[in-house]
Amino acid sequence: MKKKLAVVALGGNALLRGDQAGTIDEQEQNTTETLENLVFLINEGYDLVITHGNGPQVGNILMRNDAGEQLYGIAQMPVDICVADSQGGIGYMIERMFRNVLNKHGISKNVICIVTQVLVDINDPAFEDPQKRVGKIYTKEQADDLASKKGWIFREEVKLLEGFRRVVPSPVPVRVLNDSIIKDLAGKGNIVIAAGGGGVPVYIDDKKDVRPAEAVIDKDLASALLAAQIGADEFYILTDVPYIYINYKKPDQEIKEFLNYNDTLKYLNEGQFAKGSMAPKIQACLNFIKQGGTKSVITEAFKLADKKYGSKITMEYEDDRR
Repeated sequence: MKKKLAVVALGGNALLRGDQAGTIDEQEQNTTETLENLVFLINEGYDLVITHGNGPQVGNILMRNDAGEQLYGIAQMPVDICVADSQGGIGYMIERMFRNVLNKHGISKNVICIVTQVLVDINDPAFEDPQKRVGKIYTKEQADDLASKKGWIFREEVKLLEGFRRVVPSPVPVRVLNDSIIKDLAGKGNIVIAAGGGGVPVYIDDKKDVRPAEAVIDKDLASALLAAQIGADEFYILTDVPYIYINYKKPDQEIKEFLNYNDTLKYLNEGQFAKGSMAPKIQACLNFIKQGGTKSVITEAFKLADKKYGSKITMEYEDDRR
């Protein structure tokens, strides 16, 4: 029987939770607990490609950059290098923890992390209207000084402490580089960790050279794109809610376990899903289905082994009633 290929996108809480300090012990424990749930997919005969977020981690890297420059005169690295740093660090941690989980379950598989570049369009409108907040909160005086010296763009922070945070573009991913290598490795039974944090954003210049883009890419959109490019059968987003809901947190809240493409798109266009949280995940799932994927699933990691887990989006309801 032909094995199925699944791309599994690990949400931020799979690695670092909001009420935690972010120590390596906490992150390793969270990662191990999450990966334990993926053993179910391996036992079901799936080949796996794993993607992951990097929001807290890359923010911490940027703040360490800032502190190093202010205190010791160490030159700051650009955003693309910081994203690559986070890919390497998080990917290493996932790889090591997964090797230990597999050893515990008596499963023999290679696990490999690939620092992944993702192509964006340098003319994407996002470059003219940066919105993604990164790094620390500055005073207005500090922000004005950095804007003058470095050309950074700042926006006032209203949700957290008062002050200003740097904003960078978040362009739409166009193509994941090294997709053929990722597909080949996964198809041979290796577990591949790729496109971490949405991938390192790059573009092609007039000389056909690969150039870095000072931006960040949405992890779920990049993961769905990778899933489509490598011909994955299924796409999973593991997050902190077990199902997709409409009228979320309202008296008439309703779980949607089975959805088809058209109904999900209708709910998205109606504004049923929050722009900063669930909407990008829904859009990523729809992108995958539209590009030929069989099924997208949004759920919590520990729900995977349940006979009826999470919310499934297919082209038609009848495609899958697991």
